[in-house]
Amino acid sequence: MIKMENVEKVYTKGVRALNNISVTIEDGEFVYVVGASGSGKTTFAKLLIREEKMTRGKLEVCGYDLAKLKSRDIPKLRREIGVVFQDYKLLNDRTVFENIAYALEVIGTKPEEIELRVMEALTQVELETKADLKPTELSGGEQQRVGIARAIVNRPKMLIADEPTGNLDPKTALEIMRLFYRINLQGTTIIMVTHNRSIVNKVHNRVLEIKNGQLVGDESKNNGSLQYDYASGDYLLI
Repeated sequence: MIKMENVEKVYTKGVRALNNISVTIEDGEFVYVVGASGSGKTTFAKLLIREEKMTRGKLEVCGYDLAKLKSRDIPKLRREIGVVFQDYKLLNDRTVFENIAYALEVIGTKPEEIELRVMEALTQVELETKADLKPTELSGGEQQRVGIARAIVNRPKMLIADEPTGNLDPKTALEIMRLFYRINLQGTTIIMVTHNRSIVNKVHNRVLEIKNGQLVGDESKNNGSLQYDYASGDYLLI
């Protein structure tokens, strides 16, 4: 899914954001990328979707060699990847349905397919009854669920979430994390950039730690982060 070899990113004026990063992430993994502000973790995520171009090294994402990827092929790469933002990035003059449908309209999906896929995504995030509301009529947690629905509506192989719980209270943040885990259980690879150590410590997954542009930690803690609750019929974080 993702293979980095000796990847470096140097911005103008010699600012080195990433230095000699080598890491492999397999299909279906759930990986946290952690680090202090300015450590390079956001640059790490931007390289994966070619929002930024690496200075040197090798990088393969979803079968694409990003060192050789032409500008005209970047949209093809991004169809394989859904992105969830901290600040939601919803269009307040459009309904929930229209916000999600837009992601399909721009790639020329047929109208009948759009309706089917949007409602499927809304059902997955448990907002199927709020399709006709505007984002301003929703809570912060519901707005983030719309953002997640928009990210998964194209059925991507991978989700990149950049501080998705940063604007949410702890209870809502945990609900959003449970949703991400349900998506991951269906086979979607998830890369989550976060500084929220309480979330990272609560669940047990692989953690990549970046400090001053260098990968200083790669810890796997796959020892049972979910428990099936028969009363609710769902997986709960433990």
